[in-house]
Amino acid sequence: MTESSRGFEERQIKSDKDGHRKRLRQRFRDHGPNGFADYELLELLLFSAVPRRDTKPIAKALIGHFGSFSGVLAASPARLKEVPGVGEAITDILKISQAAALRFARGEVDERRPLSSWSKVIDYIRTAMAFADVEEFRILFLDKRNGLIADEVQQKGTVDHTPVYPREVIRRALELSATAIILVHNHPSGDPTPSRADIQMTRQIIDIAKPLGVEVHDHIVVGREGHVSFKGLQLL
Repeated sequence: MTESSRGFEERQIKSDKDGHRKRLRQRFRDHGPNGFADYELLELLLFSAVPRRDTKPIAKALIGHFGSFSGVLAASPARLKEVPGVGEAITDILKISQAAALRFARGEVDERRPLSSWSKVIDYIRTAMAFADVEEFRILFLDKRNGLIADEVQQKGTVDHTPVYPREVIRRALELSATAIILVHNHPSGDPTPSRADIQMTRQIIDIAKPLGVEVHDHIVVGREGHVSFKGLQLL
């Protein structure tokens, strides 16, 4: 191949790539995210991190590795870099995007504003925890108007267990003058079905909390496959 023909081919590839990016952006402007596959939305996100390469193969590889758009955003930097072609720039844009999504969801469950929309609480919890690699135990502390006083991760554990100390949970509620709490934890396996240990631990917290005037509104378990409410299952 001559130098001139090689140059022509490189220009043609660049033109095709630029054309694809313009078409994808225009489609997003015209229709929003409706009709976009996960990998296409990820492509758009990667444009700013990868200005001179075709982002489609990387986007498809990420989705294939982590299963979904949400799974990609939730993956740790170390795991993201397991995918060929993923370096610091891509990792940074993905983790910034995750932080932005969490900040948006957190804003919908604002401090001291009564939790009037249960769906927004669930959206925030799922954004924060559903795709985590290890179990986390989180507590939402509420005042007498069901306003959010604090949202704290109490413990982090392994892929299938996190230690929870019921007396420490209630001690913290009393420190914050909370009159109610919502318990939350995730199942990295994806299945949010409560275990026998989950049920036993929840009952221990309720038994300690009730005489002290702290109500356990619910215990929610989240996973990639959805969420389960103890109250909905009549386990409280």
